[in-house]
Amino acid sequence: MSNPHRTLVLGGARSGKSAHAEALFSPGAPVRYVATARRDSTDIDWESRIDQHRVRRPSQWSTVETDASGDLAIQLERENSAATLVDDLGTWLTGEFDRHNAWESPRGTITPAVDALIDSVQNYCGSLVLVSPEVGLAVIPETRSGRLFRDEIGTLNARLAAICDRVVLVVAGLPLVLKDTAAQTEGTK
Repeated sequence: MSNPHRTLVLGGARSGKSAHAEALFSPGAPVRYVATARRDSTDIDWESRIDQHRVRRPSQWSTVETDASGDLAIQLERENSAATLVDDLGTWLTGEFDRHNAWESPRGTITPAVDALIDSVQNYCGSLVLVSPEVGLAVIPETRSGRLFRDEIGTLNARLAAICDRVVLVVAGLPLVLKDTAAQTEGTK
């Protein structure tokens, strides 16, 4: 990525969204990879997924793991000019629901954390790529927690799409550009 800007990469499960996001950075460039997944040594499948992501990252990339304190907004504010990839916002949002014991709480319980994240993304000075699941195309979940997650990630994605310069939807490994402010600006010159 040559120009500082914010890119939101959306996609379903196993759509290729993470690999697409990783490929947006220039080969050999240093990148700060902010991992939002929390390790769980009792879940072998989950640990394997995390390891697969870790193995394919270039060696010059640094990894920062957000912790149970939900420090994603703080991580983005701490170094807001470094080329950064956040993967992914679905696991971050799940962690926020867990941290605030909000799965059965009234809607809006985690709004302050979401607002802080939106502010840190909007004020980011460097190249920033955010990966997030698109779950609104599936059936309506049967459980309250499933509907809550689907609604909240949809709202988060919409708010981020409004402030990001570029939005890409990855479907079956194929990227579809939904928004590209730079291309729109170049087209008006």
